[in-house]
Amino acid sequence: MKNKIFHPYTTFSAIEKGFPNIVRGEKIYLFDDAGKKYVDIVSSWWACALGHGHPKVVEAIQCQAGILQHSITGSLTHPNVLKLADRLANLMPTPNRHSVFASDGCSAVEAALKISIQYWYNLGQTEKIWIIGMDQGYHGDSMGALGAGFIDDFHKPFENVVSHPAKLPFPIDGDFAPSQKVIEQHKDRLAAVIVEPLCLGSAGMKIYPADYLKKLAECCAENDVLLIIDEVAMGFGRTGKRFAFNHAGIDPDMVCVGKALTAGYMPLSACIVKDKIYNTFTDKGEKDCTFYHGNTYAGHPIGCAAALAALDIYEAEGTVERAAEMAEKMKQWMQPIAELDGVKELRFLGMIGVVELKPETKPLIAEIKQSLFEQGYLFRPLGTVFYLMPPLVISDDELRGAVYTLQQTIEEFC
Repeated sequence: MKNKIFHPYTTFSAIEKGFPNIVRGEKIYLFDDAGKKYVDIVSSWWACALGHGHPKVVEAIQCQAGILQHSITGSLTHPNVLKLADRLANLMPTPNRHSVFASDGCSAVEAALKISIQYWYNLGQTEKIWIIGMDQGYHGDSMGALGAGFIDDFHKPFENVVSHPAKLPFPIDGDFAPSQKVIEQHKDRLAAVIVEPLCLGSAGMKIYPADYLKKLAECCAENDVLLIIDEVAMGFGRTGKRFAFNHAGIDPDMVCVGKALTAGYMPLSACIVKDKIYNTFTDKGEKDCTFYHGNTYAGHPIGCAAALAALDIYEAEGTVERAAEMAEKMKQWMQPIAELDGVKELRFLGMIGVVELKPETKPLIAEIKQSLFEQGYLFRPLGTVFYLMPPLVISDDELRGAVYTLQQTIEEFC
């Protein structure tokens, strides 16, 4: 059968080589139709925190599918979405929150951006319409998200379509002063700042310290600017804490979650909003401030069932605590890679292990990736960066094997 898929983030030259046809998943592995087994070392785009086929999540999906398949949350509700909204609120530093549900991370971000602007509109401060992010930050591929996050290598065709009134510079050595200057300069126009917490994923796993995030939260509060934390990729244990922002001890105005919210098993996301913001969206005043925004699958019953099951598992199995322990082992096992000739540096954040190769290795990246693929490892390098972001249920032996294979392969080519 001829491939009719318009593959995301995939070059035509890669398509010509052909892809494995994945037919089954089990724990940290994916299996193709020829029976070959691959380690899903990037957790299927950072989503499958519990690996594949966790029986409790699968059971929850199957059970809910026989009860209620879909019901909108526009002027309706259902038991699962009520439970999930309450659970998410109580995972936050302060529980007075309401959640807007959507089907993917970008849609949750889109809701956050619109909520930010309408919040100030509701308060009569209609000049506050700017939303800025960090240079090379990524928050999804919709046109709205590109206005807050923009990866030069990915989004070049759209640079003249979206506006970027300002950007927070990536903090060198954690220096907050340049970002403070930007916020203070534009505070009268700024509705919100949105950032990926501690790690710019698609920019090449660029990591910055928690102290920067703490200072950012303080600066936003002092200048009447909302702070949106995009936890879509980092949330639910990836960084060694439940959320990456927990490392900074802050209380964001809005938090966007997705991916591992359902352990990657169903499309579901949420924007978790403080009640001080939510309460302004009333139609009981002089003007109608209703949030006229939605998503067909907002609060999808089967997705909510998967999310509730995943949250139960994270707690019952100590997933977050185990991730913190495994992170230390991964860091230790990866240290020898730093001594290889072609390696520029290593970086770590929880269960994210990053190997950045020297610029001159760029012509070799495709060959290294292909070799790893042939050895049964599904890596997706970002430029000259190879990273491990495996399911959090990976065993010691499996993780050590992945690190050793990456080390040997880099040494062979570089």
